[in-house]
Amino acid sequence: MSNASARATHLTRRGILAAGGALGLGAVLAACGDDDSDGSGSGGGNTAAKSGPWSFKDDRGETVKLDKVPADIVAFTGVAAALWDYGIEVKGVFGPTTTKDGKPDVQAGDMDVDKVTVLGNVWGQLNVEKYAALAPELLVTTTFDDAGTLWSVPEDSKDKIAKLAPSVAISVFDRQLTEPLQRMWELAESLGADMKADATVQAKKKFEEAAERLRKAAKAHPEIRVLAGSASAELFYVSGTNLSVDLEYFKALGVNFVEPPESAKKATGGWFESLSWENVDKYPADVIIMDDRSSTIQPADITEGTWKKLPAVKAGQVIARSPEPILSYDKCTPLLTNLAEAIENAKKVG
Repeated sequence: MSNASARATHLTRRGILAAGGALGLGAVLAACGDDDSDGSGSGGGNTAAKSGPWSFKDDRGETVKLDKVPADIVAFTGVAAALWDYGIEVKGVFGPTTTKDGKPDVQAGDMDVDKVTVLGNVWGQLNVEKYAALAPELLVTTTFDDAGTLWSVPEDSKDKIAKLAPSVAISVFDRQLTEPLQRMWELAESLGADMKADATVQAKKKFEEAAERLRKAAKAHPEIRVLAGSASAELFYVSGTNLSVDLEYFKALGVNFVEPPESAKKATGGWFESLSWENVDKYPADVIIMDDRSSTIQPADITEGTWKKLPAVKAGQVIARSPEPILSYDKCTPLLTNLAEAIENAKKVG
């Protein structure tokens, strides 16, 4: 691994993972991965009887072919949570799964965390021995760059992991939220999920209704500026909208975002700008949406005086944001609804 890539890994843990843009150094990390095709295509396979051949073309453009529909699946926690919503249970997970008190992490969604083997409870950890013991048939995660780097799969053991089972990656890089949502839908369907189940049909309908509500709210209140932020002990991060699936979609619906200049985001591959807490008031904002991941400091725990003085904070116009959305319609609907409500009720303060 190159020195640049080593720095990327270091930055990921200290800042980039904690920031609204998730990974962020796509160009640097490309040095660690192969450059694949654009990954267009859909899944396939007749899975109604859980038998027969199975294949799925993922967003790296790679097609996995198996003799039967995989049942022993290991997935990144957020991906497992999305599959759970569609009725597909995985055997093992890696990534933030349980909090210190044993409750499900925000990225675990509604998944029953007691039913899965946790192979690593933080980003970037996956116990290879435990993984092998599960006899996995398939590994599923996301990718946050155009090189197809498998999200949260450790760089130092990725080759060993790759030999134990094929992988499928859903891209959440530089596209709108609706695209990975559709891809996760296709994957779940290929794995045997009943996509005509009433709960599933209604969830998609509610998502579409929430999207229309956000579109209307943004159109009715174009003056309301929204800032996507994330907090660490040392720095405050302001995300740009160019690469994140949620922000790209919200912007397409008309939301007026604070947009750091490209020069300010250059150090992070275009994802976000890093600010000292003294400069946290650099950009006027009326609504702040804050990274809800457990790797970041949550708004209620921010003690910096400069934060508390922000007009949006004083006005109580701060809501949660999920930079790594659980890719089911059920879990993405509240993201739209909460932002629409915040914009509808916001006072112009920034």
